[in-house]
Amino acid sequence: MNRRQSIRSLAAGGLLLPGVLSEMMQGATAPADPLAPKAPHFPAKAKRVIFLFMTGGVSHVDTFDPKPFLTENHGKKRGRGFYKGSDWKFKRYGQSGTEVSDLFPNMGAMADDIGVIRSMVNINGDHFGATIGIHTGSATFNRPSIGSWVSYGLGTVNRNLPSFVVIAPELPYAGGQVWGSDFLPVLHQGTRIVPGPEPISNINRRSDSADIQRTELNMVEYFNRQHLAGREDDTNLSARIQSFETAFGMQREAPEAFDITKESDATLKLYGIDRSTTKGFGWQCLVGRRLAERGVRFVELISGGTSIDYNWDAHAKMANYNKLAKDVDQPIGGLLRDLKSRGMLDDTVVVWTTEFGRTPTVPDPTAEGRGHHAKTYCSWVAGGGFKGGITYGESDEIGDNVATNAVSVHDLQATILNQLGLDHLRLTYRHAGRDYRLTDVHGQIVKALLA
Repeated sequence: MNRRQSIRSLAAGGLLLPGVLSEMMQGATAPADPLAPKAPHFPAKAKRVIFLFMTGGVSHVDTFDPKPFLTENHGKKRGRGFYKGSDWKFKRYGQSGTEVSDLFPNMGAMADDIGVIRSMVNINGDHFGATIGIHTGSATFNRPSIGSWVSYGLGTVNRNLPSFVVIAPELPYAGGQVWGSDFLPVLHQGTRIVPGPEPISNINRRSDSADIQRTELNMVEYFNRQHLAGREDDTNLSARIQSFETAFGMQREAPEAFDITKESDATLKLYGIDRSTTKGFGWQCLVGRRLAERGVRFVELISGGTSIDYNWDAHAKMANYNKLAKDVDQPIGGLLRDLKSRGMLDDTVVVWTTEFGRTPTVPDPTAEGRGHHAKTYCSWVAGGGFKGGITYGESDEIGDNVATNAVSVHDLQATILNQLGLDHLRLTYRHAGRDYRLTDVHGQIVKALLA
């Protein structure tokens, strides 16, 4: 009697609870290839996502949410604190007239393709909780990242590259949980790339020739399959075997994907880099585009780590934004232009976000930095069926609280999945006796953002 017949027999005898039965049947019918391409729940507007994450909490009132009242009342007392105006001026861009600060002129120039959300709300006000909140929908427990959910829901169209890639020079707050798959099959976990001369360690084969390597791998595969026989329900074992196969494919395709030397001078200029570049956010953005066009479902590009001197956590000095913004503004503007010129922006969702904003008030009138602020902040979306040239939601006159149309992290997640043809209510995975989803018991699609 095989596994499936055994389960049916136990179910017929009433010896299995419904939840246990469902979970066991799922294991018995699990597809042989977790990364096989899957049809979306409904026709999709987009095929892939490029997720731009600014680590540390970018100040909304200094970037995408102008507050003249703060500037006019800078230094004046408010309750136990003092108003702090922005150090940068705002300018209207494009036909839409969207206001963006002097920090981001290149992003501003693409305002007619961007939908700015000025009413984001996160679950948590500390870096760890807010970072995993925007990525996983939970601020307290390990849960799969949004990239893992997209990989699980859609599979991959290129088995020679991972379906979920994260390009991160440094670990962000919460570390690898940001791209972890948790209870989803391990193959859906993000693959971290560290910019530099060798973005993926050991990518070059050690065998003398491709034929010798293929012979060696065929032998390894034979013994792996022998070991797997009778253990088909061990998803970790299956995933490990398939990871070897993906790694072999990556040896052939990944070096070319990370090689920007054949890009045109005009393209390199868009990103503000030269042909010898192997790191920096410009390199991340260009490689992100190259991975997206080669079939990677979800590409995350991370700016910053956990050092407050080199990320967007401006507790001490807002002036650090001048350098941080210069590092990312041209590359992101170039990415949007590049995708648009290639016709890829139509079916690529681009998301720019951070874990929270910064306080509009400070405890001391001479303070040069700002504190954490999760009650309202900014994100933006572009491409993939999103409406460009709009702002959605409002914060109050000082950017302290949401005034209209709050957008939770779950709402943003549900809306991104929707553009990929995935219903966030139906994209579930049974684990520990219950069905889980990215948005937990929350999430509403923000239809006003959709074209």
